[in-house]
Order: sequence, then C-alpha cells, then structure tokens
Amino acid sequence: MKTFRNIVATAAIMAFAATPVAGQQPDGAAYPTRPISLIMPLAVGSAGDVLGRVVAAKMSIDLGKPVVNENITGASGVIGIERMLRAPPDGYTLLGTGDNQLIYAPLFNKESRFHALKDFQPITQLAVLDWVLVANPGFPARTIAELVALAKEKPGAINFASGGLGSAQQIAMELLMARTGIKLTHVPYRGVTPGLTDVASGQVQLMFTAVSVAAPFLPDGRLRIIATAGLERSPLLPDVPTIAESGVEGFEFRTWMGLLAQSGTPPEVVKRLRAAASAAIKDPSIRSQLDAGGFVPVGNTPDEFRAVLERDYHRIAEIMRSAGIAPK
Repeated sequence: MKTFRNIVATAAIMAFAATPVAGQQPDGAAYPTRPISLIMPLAVGSAGDVLGRVVAAKMSIDLGKPVVNENITGASGVIGIERMLRAPPDGYTLLGTGDNQLIYAPLFNKESRFHALKDFQPITQLAVLDWVLVANPGFPARTIAELVALAKEKPGAINFASGGLGSAQQIAMELLMARTGIKLTHVPYRGVTPGLTDVASGQVQLMFTAVSVAAPFLPDGRLRIIATAGLERSPLLPDVPTIAESGVEGFEFRTWMGLLAQSGTPPEVVKRLRAAASAAIKDPSIRSQLDAGGFVPVGNTPDEFRAVLERDYHRIAEIMRSAGIAPK
C-alpha cells in the first residue's frame, strides 16, 4: 500500500508534468496570457511599418492582449530578424516584415545567420504592394515597347536607379532585362528616395519602385509612370497598363508584408494568430488605409504563405545568380 508521502510525491510529479512551461500553453489553449512583441526590421514611418502598426492595433483587440511594435533596424533588416529568432517559439515574439528583409537581405548578405525557408513558421501574408516602372518626364520612351526598342538600339546607354546593390529595385529591373533581352546600366543609391530624386531631376532615367513610394512625385509631374508590374492593373492606377499586357507576358513583380513566428511554434497558436491577423486586414477601417497606401490585402493560410516564400526565394536567388549579384 502506498504511503501518504508516496501519494503526495506522485501527485506533485503529475502536476509538474501537466504544467505548461512559462510562456507556453498546451496547444495554445489559453494563448495569449501576456503582451506579444512584434519585431519589425523596418524604419518607423515606412509603408510596411504603418501597415504593421494598424494590424497590430486591431489584433490587440481581438487577442485581448497588447501586440507591441518594436522597430529594430540595421544591416537591411538582418539585426531585427536575428533578434526575433533568439526568442522562444511560443507565439510571444513575432516578426512583421517584407520580402526585402526576409529574402533579399540574407541572399545578398553572407553574414546573415538565418534561412528564409528553414527558420520561420509562416502565419499569414498580410498584403502585397503594387510596383511601377517610373521615368523622368523627359525620357523619350512612353511605353514598354518603346523602351525595349530604344534599349536595343543603344545597349547600356539607358541608366536605372535602385536603393542599393541587391535591392528589390535592382531585382525588378534585372527581371525585366532578362525577359526582354535588353541591357541597361545600374546606378545604385543608398536608399530609394535619393534614387527617385535623381530620376525626377534627370540624373538617371528609370526606376522600379512601389506605388506608394512614387506617389509624392506624381501629382506635380516630377515622375511619369510607364507601366505597373502586377499581373493585373493596380486599383490605384486603373488607366495604366501592366508590363505583362504591354508585351512581356507573365511579367510580375510585387513586394509583400507578412507575419511570421519561429519554427516550432505550436500549431494552435499559429492558428489563433492567423485568425486575428486575417480579421484585422479585412476590417473596413484598415482596408481603407491599405488601399490608400497601395497595399492589396491577402490574409492567406500558413501553408499558402509558405508556398509564396518558397517560390519567391528560389526565383530571387536565380535572378541574382543570373545577374552576377554575389553575396557580400
């Protein structure tokens, strides 16, 4: 017969085994019980930062606990992402970032210590951002067909700006050059705005950029849009043709913003977070802000988002390899 001491000891062991580790709940049953940190490796006030903040505010209401934004920039986003990955996979430290930080930066920066396809649990792709090809108003080509013809007449004579070597702006143009067989000369800048400013002044002729980034240069005619880069016309620019419909069949280049956790995060926690994030971007008040910023809401499932990650990772890696963009 068991002694009272044996019974108490057995009960204590069973109780300890059934107690969740601090910061975790079995299958996410009681999640969340404390504030959630949302690390964003994005500059305060950037389009992605604004999107992350409005989504986090709505998620806070849905989850019943604050989702607190934490901007950690540096090394093209690598510092913030690595900080996020040092946290336990319990759903209390999340990553809100774009493909530029998650895919482009580690492919270009050989010092990065994370892999986009191995170290993260996708939660949902929040939104995609429409891109445009813009030109100085005095640039003679007004369509994609005219640009291709002009570039083939004078290979390398046309310049294009980017936000830096290996940036999304360069990758977009490398893709266009590969698909059309033209050769342009790359002029990298330290940031997108200086590049756009020089396109507007005529120092450089062309640049790919997000609609929202180009928007301040459009009303006074400092920049002219040649075409948009989505498969379908942008809701913000319904009268502007896409590159795909302008003769480069299937051409698509858009960037996105997504929500991720660490690999190993409990599935029920991921499910809870995805539901809250998806509801946030469907909220009418948030939708109006997304529309104004040129974002197209997505809210897909974790598996669908993972498929996007895999597609974009391999596509960008191949473009960089073909263009001779080596990691530094």
